[in-house]
Amino acid sequence: MPDRTTAVTTDDGSPTTAAGAEGAAGPPPAADTRPPGRSGRKWWTGLRPLVLRLHFYAGVVVAPFLLVAAVTGLLYAASFEAEKIVYDHELRVPVGERELPVSRQIDAARAAHPEGTISAVRPSPEAGATTRVLLSGVKGVDPDHTLAVFVDPYTGKVRGALEQYGSTGALPLRTWIDELHRDLHLGETGRLYSEFAASWLWVITGGGLVLWLARRRTKRRLRVIALPDRAATGRRRTMSFHGAVGVWAAVGLFFLSATGLTWSTYAGASIEDLRSAIGQTTPSVSATLDGREQAGGEQAGGEHAGHGSMPGMDMSGEDPSSARDVGIDAVLKAARAEGLGNPVEIVPPADADTAYVVRQIQRSWPEKQDSVAVDPATGEVTDVLRFEDYPVLAKLTRWGIDAHTGNLFGLVNQIALGALALALIFLILWGYRMWWQRGSASAFGRPVPRGGWQQVPPYVLVPLAAAVAVLGYFVPLLGIPLAAFWALDIVLGELAYRRGLRTYR
Repeated sequence: MPDRTTAVTTDDGSPTTAAGAEGAAGPPPAADTRPPGRSGRKWWTGLRPLVLRLHFYAGVVVAPFLLVAAVTGLLYAASFEAEKIVYDHELRVPVGERELPVSRQIDAARAAHPEGTISAVRPSPEAGATTRVLLSGVKGVDPDHTLAVFVDPYTGKVRGALEQYGSTGALPLRTWIDELHRDLHLGETGRLYSEFAASWLWVITGGGLVLWLARRRTKRRLRVIALPDRAATGRRRTMSFHGAVGVWAAVGLFFLSATGLTWSTYAGASIEDLRSAIGQTTPSVSATLDGREQAGGEQAGGEHAGHGSMPGMDMSGEDPSSARDVGIDAVLKAARAEGLGNPVEIVPPADADTAYVVRQIQRSWPEKQDSVAVDPATGEVTDVLRFEDYPVLAKLTRWGIDAHTGNLFGLVNQIALGALALALIFLILWGYRMWWQRGSASAFGRPVPRGGWQQVPPYVLVPLAAAVAVLGYFVPLLGIPLAAFWALDIVLGELAYRRGLRTYR
């Protein structure tokens, strides 16, 4: 039987029982007898019960959602390497002497798959890699996906065809895991789970970090903060692992929370509105031949964006809606002259008034995100957009999303994501174990008592409440659950008080 009443210390270093340390009911705190030099910490003495209660209850309620996100995130981090193995036949070919023109590779793809419309082409990015011809509107293929036809660039032989989703080129295995992580395969309703988890992850992480550092503030040695106490037993040992691993993982968890919110449904919309208001949206190259900006603003190709249909263009021949077309080989040559190296994606014109768009699609460091528009009639470049000219927030958003999705630093990035996912899984399990160890017999420990906010000094409580209200407005899956919890807490507290329970759960 584990030690359920192991002695621990409070913030001021005095010993107490595990139950008392985490907020079980007990006698009122003694008068503050600390030296005058420490009187400035009285605000923390009042704030700590509120932070502790929030951390505890948020951990209990949100932890199951975070656990699902962490497990599926771990699977996603491993999906990159798994995809290379599973789809090796489609992705890799023996290196030949010379690549065929892209137009001939498109002809081979269309001969094998005449259905649908060409939405984009991704020429072989490196020696031994296949070319992808992306078809939209193919019967039996998800409307949000394209059918990627893989062509040997040296022989023109079609190696196979697979559904592809997103601008990162995710194939069926990674797409399935990505959607499991993002929405549990429940569509827009399922996305609320991941946004709820991301909205609360930083709150739980921040609260736990503050509590751990405050508990250890009398011991200045870094080892006490950053390494678990292996000599401890029972709940104290569990807490030392929980706190030490939390310190190491905190920055990464903050990052995952922030970047996860950037493309969420509600908080993501607030972030996008803010970026638009301050002129920090991601620009897009103009595909209109008269120079007007194309509609949409945000550049196509977000992590969870599919390819739109570009009807009416047979990229291996003439555009039926215009007098003539220089062809995709000339378009690619013009883009190369502007410095667009591999990997690139070529999007055909939507109609007679629009141009080809050639854009770089490298998401690994250093990123290649330049794009050009090419007049199909003349082969002349009509517009150029360089990644170096993006607004600062647009660049940070791009880097943040690519790091979150394991693309920015390749295998190292994916290993780091896997380590963060494992850390979060263990933090959640240790948290539940501490709750159980604080109880007695086979029962979980008592929750932190209500009324902690009453101990917070007004000069801290008022601005804190205002900040939470503003934040809750822009991050509704933080604000709404917090308001619901607060209202329920008041009701249950009032009912308990009327029953004469002066000390209630």
